[in-house]
Amino acid sequence: MNTTISLIISIVISFGITAALGFIIIPWLRKLKFGQTILEIGPSWHKSKQGTPNMGGLMFIIGITLSLAVTCLTVHLAGGSLESSYSEIMNGRELVLLIAGIVLALGFGVVGFTDDFIKIKLKRNEGLSAKQKTLGQLVMTFGYILTLWLSHNTSWYIPFIGTVNFEKNVFTAIIFWVLSFFIVYGCVNSVNLTDGIDGLCSSVTTTVAISFILIGFMQEFAGLRLFAGALLGGVLGFLCWNWNPAKTFMGDTGSLFLGGMVVALGYLCKCPLILLPIGIVYVCETMSDIIQIGYFKITHGKRIFKMAPIHHHFEMCGWKEKKICFVFSFVNLIGCAVGVALLYFGNFNN
Repeated sequence: MNTTISLIISIVISFGITAALGFIIIPWLRKLKFGQTILEIGPSWHKSKQGTPNMGGLMFIIGITLSLAVTCLTVHLAGGSLESSYSEIMNGRELVLLIAGIVLALGFGVVGFTDDFIKIKLKRNEGLSAKQKTLGQLVMTFGYILTLWLSHNTSWYIPFIGTVNFEKNVFTAIIFWVLSFFIVYGCVNSVNLTDGIDGLCSSVTTTVAISFILIGFMQEFAGLRLFAGALLGGVLGFLCWNWNPAKTFMGDTGSLFLGGMVVALGYLCKCPLILLPIGIVYVCETMSDIIQIGYFKITHGKRIFKMAPIHHHFEMCGWKEKKICFVFSFVNLIGCAVGVALLYFGNFNN
């Protein structure tokens, strides 16, 4: 099967399932009274969103997962085994990366689902405690990194430097584990922070998915393209329901899942450091939160931003949610262009 056709199939199936599930899951969430609780610390005008069905991320979790399963099965039936007759998709190690990536995303989705369920159904606004949530995320992070290590997926490409193998000695092994913990845990929670207004996380993640599809073509790695294509279709399908005014929110269920998908894409292209420019909005959201908290503590109550994360600062400045989505997506698109250019001109050797 032509790899471009398989990419289109991946996008269409993911989009179709996700968008169609809105007609089923949103009424179901309303019936179960899984409505969003708006905290007092948020912008006052968000109160109008009280009761909007949360946990809508289930829609694209199902859509993306089924898309990957159906696409890979279609490829298998069309041309035999994935490794022998469709070698452009993946070798053995890359197959492990693909499977580990979706498991990572689903695992983080479970943590998010548990948090949302406790908040909404059990009426505990804070959900899981900070320790419980952190523990769940660290367990998933450790499992993913251990899988990478045991499958020898420990070589990273660094633009203009070359490929670095972290299995050379104990020192490089420590660097691999420490950096990977920082990247996986940090990226997932950065994506989670970006989900604060209608359509923002989905629209920003759309630019991320498109950039990794391009990288997949550059590297002639169809497995990466299928993974990114399923992500693209899922977030676009969800935007049909999440664009302002949102009919549903993804909740931590969806945002943590998306974080796992984005991390997996970074490792699939063998250059997780590229997530810094490609996910520049995620980075800015996290840094604004860290800076705000740090400055508040140092100055005993003063703030740099009107509210953090930074998308709320712009809300407080009078920006409409749609404007924030467009501007932030455009900024992230620039970051994506920089990331793709770094790989293209950085002499990547697949």
